[in-house]
Amino acid sequence: MFRTFDKHILREWLTILGIVLGATAGILMLQEMYDSFPDLRAQGATTGDLLRYYAVVAPSHLSLVLPVSVLVSVLYTFSQLHRHNEIIAMRAAGVGLIRITRWVWVGAALISVGLFYLNTDLIPWSVEQARVIADNVKFRNQERQAKDIQQIGLVGPVAYSNRPKGRLWMLGSFSAYSHRALSIMVVELDAGRREKRRIVAQEGFWEEETGLWTFLRGREMTFDPITGDVVGQVRQFDRQEFPELTEEPLLMMRMDKRPRDLSLFELAGILGSTENADNPRLLSYAVRYHFLLASPLACLIAAGLAVPFAVSGVRVNPAVGVSKSIGLFVVFWILTMLGNQLGEQGTLPPTIAAWLPNGVMGLAALWFLWKER
Repeated sequence: MFRTFDKHILREWLTILGIVLGATAGILMLQEMYDSFPDLRAQGATTGDLLRYYAVVAPSHLSLVLPVSVLVSVLYTFSQLHRHNEIIAMRAAGVGLIRITRWVWVGAALISVGLFYLNTDLIPWSVEQARVIADNVKFRNQERQAKDIQQIGLVGPVAYSNRPKGRLWMLGSFSAYSHRALSIMVVELDAGRREKRRIVAQEGFWEEETGLWTFLRGREMTFDPITGDVVGQVRQFDRQEFPELTEEPLLMMRMDKRPRDLSLFELAGILGSTENADNPRLLSYAVRYHFLLASPLACLIAAGLAVPFAVSGVRVNPAVGVSKSIGLFVVFWILTMLGNQLGEQGTLPPTIAAWLPNGVMGLAALWFLWKER
């Protein structure tokens, strides 16, 4: 049953939540503009480019903004209710803590569900599309200045290890614009990680439609893995397709990026690729992936840490409860960062490293709620 005081509490909380969410998101957008605006303008971004970029990048901040907004809004709302003796009146009338706050729990649960959707759908799209817009601005700027179109979008060097297939890739540079690579070397290893084949080319390109690598002006050598001597003649070629080389250059380049710079889709692609099965850097990407899946629970945990301390002002100064709640939330984020570190080092499995802080602080929130009920 939706009673009058339920409507009052929910209205007050949602009002404050909207204000805090808007203010926090605005601060993060200002920080984003401070970091990226000078670079985009220097590369010739138009007003339309800037508007599209900041409109697209805005949702990517929500995974950080929402838990903090829930915490601050719940603390403020119930502290104000206590200040005006409304909490005292309701509890004196025999209304329990869970009954008073039930619609806040419903709201926090819905926000967690929404954040899970954002993390698995909208935010990955936001991260990837913002990068596409920034890259297109950079490519246009390079088109205006470059004398050779093949120089547009070149990044490098790029190194990649495909351990399951025993191949090492080294690209002097690669263009995400033209899918062409310069100074290519591919080394194939045997089970003992000894060189058995080497392909070197001055240039090459990857066709996204067919998934084929074509190398230009190169040579191919075969080695005896035991002695390291060249076996047979060195084969020279002007143009050669290598259908057995199935490594995608865009995947190679993702492995050079920090996990936090990749979307959930890109992280899933890295983790799902058999080519990366034994890559030592895979742990950091796995931890980040599971952290994004676990992070929506932070909204419920924030509410769980805020409610008991916000209403504890019935017996003590409200500022004491607020300080304790914020302190525990800081502990939660410290545990999260510690879990990430332990996961990346291999001390904890990535799944446990990402979910353990939620479990610990979730139990702590339940304990404080039980004490304050």
